[in-house]
Amino acid sequence: MTFRDDADISGSSVRRSGRGRGLAIGGGGGLIGIIAVFLISQFTGVDLSGILGGGGTGAGPAPETTELAECDTGADANESVDCRVAGAAVSLEEFWIDAAPEIGVQYRGPGAIIFEEAVSTGCGQATSAVGPFYCPNDETIYLDTGFYDDLRTRFGAEGGPLAEMYVVAHEWGHHMQKITGALESADRTDSGPESDAVRLELQADCFGGAWAGAASDGPDALLEPITSEQVAQALDAAEAIGDDRIQEQTSGQVSPESWTHGSSEQRQRWFTVGFERGVTACDTFAVAGGDL
Repeated sequence: MTFRDDADISGSSVRRSGRGRGLAIGGGGGLIGIIAVFLISQFTGVDLSGILGGGGTGAGPAPETTELAECDTGADANESVDCRVAGAAVSLEEFWIDAAPEIGVQYRGPGAIIFEEAVSTGCGQATSAVGPFYCPNDETIYLDTGFYDDLRTRFGAEGGPLAEMYVVAHEWGHHMQKITGALESADRTDSGPESDAVRLELQADCFGGAWAGAASDGPDALLEPITSEQVAQALDAAEAIGDDRIQEQTSGQVSPESWTHGSSEQRQRWFTVGFERGVTACDTFAVAGGDL
């Protein structure tokens, strides 16, 4: 999925933070570990839920940020990963302005910050090891684009532009859950293949698929028509970050009772549901457990 060279992405809300200053992951911040694409424990096998699940907001000072001044056109997005994130944000804004009423809410956009190594957020301090995440406290998406290298080299994903933008779209989906109230009402402390935590992640995957299915529609679309190869790359990324796949790679065994994000099959399937049927088909909380 590439951008039209003349697409205007200069109005992107994405900003870049200063370089990380060696911040530690400790110190509170209850929701980072739950909303992240990966828990740190999924990288290392270490259970840090006690640190990430502590009381209070754990809010640190807002990071100093600058605009991505080099990101003006679709051609820039096709050449630079940072500009691709910026372009994805513009496309997601356009999509959700139209789609939000379909799920009964009025749209407001999230912030989005690209960082390196570490960042201070409304949910506490985080390092790149957490992976991309959405912080509900400051309604901001945080992403170290080095994560895309991890997808390819550490988790064996094929990569590609749509796979990269799918990660942004997934986190945008968590922002929509903040607006709908799903984040607040769900039991995010539970785990397992039918848990609320998994339902949140699968719904975010579905929302990402809905965006991908519609993003290149219409003469004013920012993106070129999607190809079957690009869809396959996005599905490959969804497979690579399934709980079962990560557990098997990191520990050699699969423990469904500890799942917080869903299996590879679940994540691929719900991305496809959104891609083919749109946001109104993404109510994972209305699905019986055996069909999830």
